[in-house]
Amino acid sequence: MKRRALIAGASALPLVSVIRPASAQLREMRMVESGGKSGESIDVGYAAPFTAKTGIKLVRESPASLGKLQAMIASGRITSASVELGSGTMVQARKLGLIEKLDWAAINPMPMFPEAKNEHGFGYQYFSTIMAWRKAAKAPANWVDFFNTKDFPGKRAIPDYPAYTIAFALLADGVPMDKLFPLDVDRALKKLLSIRRDISVLWKAGAQAPQLLKDNEVQYAIAWSGRVVEEPDLAYSFSGGMADLSFICTVKGAPKAEQEAMNKLYYEMSVPENQAKAAGVIAYTGPSPALDPLLPKDKLGMFPTAKANKDVQWVQNAEWWAENGESANKKWEEFKLSL
Repeated sequence: MKRRALIAGASALPLVSVIRPASAQLREMRMVESGGKSGESIDVGYAAPFTAKTGIKLVRESPASLGKLQAMIASGRITSASVELGSGTMVQARKLGLIEKLDWAAINPMPMFPEAKNEHGFGYQYFSTIMAWRKAAKAPANWVDFFNTKDFPGKRAIPDYPAYTIAFALLADGVPMDKLFPLDVDRALKKLLSIRRDISVLWKAGAQAPQLLKDNEVQYAIAWSGRVVEEPDLAYSFSGGMADLSFICTVKGAPKAEQEAMNKLYYEMSVPENQAKAAGVIAYTGPSPALDPLLPKDKLGMFPTAKANKDVQWVQNAEWWAENGESANKKWEEFKLSL
């Protein structure tokens, strides 16, 4: 499963009001989502019980993007009731007026982690960015070790996305997890430059990091958890990792009947038993604090929200990136010229 970059350039497009005739009975509703196993997990965990209870078929299409959402609204044809957005793109969509506020009273969800219960989006799936390494390599205990190329020799692969990289350099430079934001980008880039001889690859696709490790082209990597936790030749740690969320959002101007149906789908996404079924498809987890007992005990360490993992991670600050991403990205491009 690919993960969408936090910061995507966007310009406001005019909003067009769409009026559809009310139908006697809603039989089908569309969703734009990320595709792959993530989409399959929506079918298995949430669409199935939603359809069984309401008789409404959920039709998925992919991939999702902010540009696609903008184009749909600008065209005046609201073809999908909902869209999946990363935490940063959700903030952008909110500022551009592309998504509706959620009616949490109508959703009436089961207990959720607070960061997943957003005014404009339902945080349905956690994923983590973590450190990983070949089992034959010396195991780092923390980000200080990961950046210590003398005592932990080997090539590194890091994401070519500052939103998934910069904070780890600050952790390695001694900044506590709870003091990361506002990010000191210059300090982080200076720390990264201190190991530039050992940064072998800046990866863009999530599949690259585990493949580079398996091929022994690099010995250590920053990777998305779902890509590495089930690889038998790789080791990993959630300690100091970054937890982030994918959100399902209701499209601005979606017909009232579809918005009401979405509230029922959101409820199904809050049910821990449904989240457990979704986690059986992909090693990412939903927002229920009661999920751990429902997950396979022998695989609990793979999941981002397992208590032992969630307690040692920090949560991405999408609001900071929405405000500062353009400046950080410019500095990142300059940094890359020094590698």
